[in-house]
Amino acid sequence: MKFTIVARWFAAVLLATATAVSPAQVQTIVPPVVAGAKPVRLDRISIHGAALEGNLEGDSVDREVLVFLPPSYDKEPKRRYPVIYALHGYSIGAEQWSKEIHVPQTIEGAFAQGAHEVIVVLPDSKTVHNGSMYSSSATTGDFERFIAQDVVTYIDGHYRTLPNRASRGLAGHSMGGYGASRIGMKHADIFGSLYIMSPCCLSARRAGPGNPEIEKMLEAVKTPSDSAQLPFAARTQLASAAAWSPNPKNPPLYLDLPVKDGAPQADVLAKWAANAPLDFVDQYIRDLKRYRAISIDVGDQDGLRVDAGKLHDILERNGIANSFEVYSGTHTSAVADRFQNYVMPFFSKNLCFESSCADKSH
Repeated sequence: MKFTIVARWFAAVLLATATAVSPAQVQTIVPPVVAGAKPVRLDRISIHGAALEGNLEGDSVDREVLVFLPPSYDKEPKRRYPVIYALHGYSIGAEQWSKEIHVPQTIEGAFAQGAHEVIVVLPDSKTVHNGSMYSSSATTGDFERFIAQDVVTYIDGHYRTLPNRASRGLAGHSMGGYGASRIGMKHADIFGSLYIMSPCCLSARRAGPGNPEIEKMLEAVKTPSDSAQLPFAARTQLASAAAWSPNPKNPPLYLDLPVKDGAPQADVLAKWAANAPLDFVDQYIRDLKRYRAISIDVGDQDGLRVDAGKLHDILERNGIANSFEVYSGTHTSAVADRFQNYVMPFFSKNLCFESSCADKSH
């Protein structure tokens, strides 16, 4: 019998991210405009990713980044600010992510409702196959290090930040939630608080009943334009393979798929499992204990709620303080509301806003 990656997992990813394919498809509750909210300033910049140089896909190493500066930024030239880095999901980039969370409106609304002023940064991590998985790969480049080092270093060097981990927050939704989990575990020396929204891809994939049609489609892909014509679930397999099972000796896509000639590839599945946060979290318990605060949320109608709950349970068992909320909604229905009324206040409470901030996590 033929085998492939379990269909249920890809169905979950599809459910989790398919609504992000185009703005018209996203159904999200937009908070009302807050009276008296002051405008923030948007800088559209490009950051060179040294960590992305030489990637085999040919993805751009100069990435678009949206920087939202608080109302007082231009009026108080000596003031420094904490920074929130917010990671987008699969199939979208920074620009569409800004529309899904309805910034700058939700940032302005949060400030008007009492959240302390911060800088908010939205980096772009879209690739040939529609998503980097915020991972480290010869094929896509090292997007993990791009976020944790290249972007952070650039922002600290070009804006009036408070350049220490206690004043940096990391958040993300869906694939970005995976990124916040992964990068958060591995780079607790860079970030001080984490907000993980509806994270995808937390658990290891298994072999299951095959789909010969999808296998045939994947085998036929030779160029980026071929990838763009694939159905959503098939394209997520290519993105995952490019991130988690790169192969510099296997052109033109430079990746290994988990199924070959109808048979599961145990070595590839093992590589994918090695990139599953629920499998590697035990290696980073000490690092996670350094965080001042960790929050996880997910909708009650989101297929990703089970794995999000498992991550919460692991943190609880290890004595790592964290909050976990299953709210009423789908994967995307409340993302803008959550960003304004939960994510921004969370960081307002837990980031350090003083120039004398020191890391007291040791």
